[in-house]
Formats: sequence, structure tokens, C-alpha cells
Amino acid sequence: RIDLHGRTLSEAHAVLLRFLHRSQDEGAKTVLVITGKGGPDPERGRGVLRRQVPLWLTLPDLRAYVLAVEEAHIAHGGAGALYVRLRRGR
Repeated sequence: RIDLHGRTLSEAHAVLLRFLHRSQDEGAKTVLVITGKGGPDPERGRGVLRRQVPLWLTLPDLRAYVLAVEEAHIAHGGAGALYVRLRRGR
């Protein structure tokens, strides 16, 4: 699992890429990515990671690791977290 709370967008992207690469190398099948839910006011820039991370997971640099993405169960963070199923490492 990785918690991206409190990171800038560029920092979070780099950390997520390294995490997915390492997790795939270690043979993980599913990982938990915690983005946080953001605040009640999206106009003030809150919830940026919650909106951006699912988009990043479809980009070429991360798509090589990602097989599927779904919202986490409420016990694991619900709307503020994602289950990411990983492709097999090569």
C-alpha cells in the first residue's frame, strides 16, 4: 500500500511509478493506493490526487504495470483509495 497524502502532483506521480515498479517486481497482484478524498470544495484545489491518479494509471508510463483499477472497499478508504491490480512482471 502507498499513501499519497500531502504530496505534490509531480512528487506523487514519481513515487507512484516507483511503487508500482517495485510491487510488480516483488510479485504483488494487487496494491492499495490511497489518494484521500479531498475536501468539500473542489474549486480550491482539494481532491486533486483523487481526480488525477486514476487518469495517470491509464498513461503509457504506468499502463505497463496496471491491469485494472477499482474503488477500494470502505474499510480500505472507499472513495479515497483505489485497488490496482498489477500485470505480471516480465
